Formats: sequence, structure tokens, C-alpha cells
Amino acid sequence: MRISLFIPCLVDQAAPKTAWATVRLLERLGHDVHYNTNQTCCGQALFNAGFRDEARRLAERFIRVFRDAEVVVSPSGSCVSMVTRHYGELALSSEYVRDWEHLKTRVSELCAFLVDKLNITDVGARFPHSVSYHASCHLLRDLGVKDQPLRLLKNVENLELIDGDWGDECCGFGGVFRAKFSDLSFSIADRRAAELANGGAEFITGADDSCLINLQEAFRRIGASQRTVHIARILAAENGELL
Repeated sequence: MRISLFIPCLVDQAAPKTAWATVRLLERLGHDVHYNTNQTCCGQALFNAGFRDEARRLAERFIRVFRDAEVVVSPSGSCVSMVTRHYGELALSSEYVRDWEHLKTRVSELCAFLVDKLNITDVGARFPHSVSYHASCHLLRDLGVKDQPLRLLKNVENLELIDGDWGDECCGFGGVFRAKFSDLSFSIADRRAAELANGGAEFITGADDSCLINLQEAFRRIGASQRTVHIARILAAENGELL
């Protein structure tokens, strides 16, 4: 399969290893991964901040760039949610509406793509560490992706999955929310980090680097030793070492 890779702004600027791990994983599974250098932001940050016209222009650019793609895969639940669900709220120009309706069915978050589209739960990974999973809000609540990441983690060789009773609370990031309400964001993040740290896992993983970066800063604030790592990097680890 020829897979078009969509890399969100935050991954590009702050977590490039997630992008490389995604490529390594998909190529290991036998797929041709293509990165279109004309891609840019999906428009989510502008949309959340209320700049609908600016967000619409970015959405229409996204549609132009990916309209002919066989499939589009991204290691970000929040950006996939923006593209597949919220573009419909942007009053797209009529020439783009039909293209978006066809395109949105071919855009997938990485874990959902592996499990739901490829019917794969064992990707041949090995990671000899204890891990807990944090479900990001857009992935869980907007896309309904809940069990897929856990099924993938359970099939990673030597990985000990610690599943506690801490529920599915928000990490406090929320993009613009963190920028506008930083004190409240930090408070939510610190509480969530304490819950996850009490589980005792060495690593906390998830499918959105924005959440993981926010949690990593919270672990430092509360003096916890946990490290965060995107699930793509775990799934790409063949020899037990992260990319």
C-alpha cells in the first residue's frame, strides 16, 4: 500500500523521532511511505482559537495536498480528528466539500490504521520495560479509538503493560487552552501525572505528543521519574531500544 504520511506541526518541531518511528514501522510492515513536502498545518490551532477563516484556508490546502492519496496516516489523534470531523464546521468552499467527503474516509490515526484497516495487532516490536497508557481526549472522545493502542501494546515482546484505575482524564494540554489558562492547565496535568506515576510504570505512552510533552513537564514538576514516549516509537523498537 502507498501511504501518505501527515506529520503535524508539533511532531515536526518538537518530536521528530515520532515521525521517523512511524516511517520505520510502516516500512517494516511492507508499505511504501510517501511524504509530500507541500503539507503544512491542518488548521487545528487556529480553529480552536476562533480564527475560522484562517483555519478554512489551511483546511483547503490540506485537501489539495492529499486529495489523491490512497490513504493518509498520522501519528496524532487530535489532528486526524480535526481533518475528519471538524473540517465540516469550516464552511469549506463548494469545490472542496466533495473532495473532503471522499478524503476523510481515507485519513487514519496510526493505531486505528494498524488495527482497523490492516488487521494487525502484532507489529514485531520488542520493548523490555513497564508501560502505562494515557488516552488523549481527541483520540478517545472524538475518534472513539480506545482498545486499539492497548491491543498493540499487549503484543509487544517483553513489555509489561500496567493498566491502573486512573480512568481517562484529560492531561490538561488542550493546545490554546494551555496558552490561555496555564495555571489551570498545569494543575490538571500535575494531577494526571501523579495518578499515572502511582502506577509505577517506567514509561507513559500515548498517541499524541502534545499530551505526552505536557505530562513530561508535569512529571518534572512533581518530582516523578516517569518518561513519556509516543506509542509509534515503542512499536518501531525491534531490539528493545527507542529510536
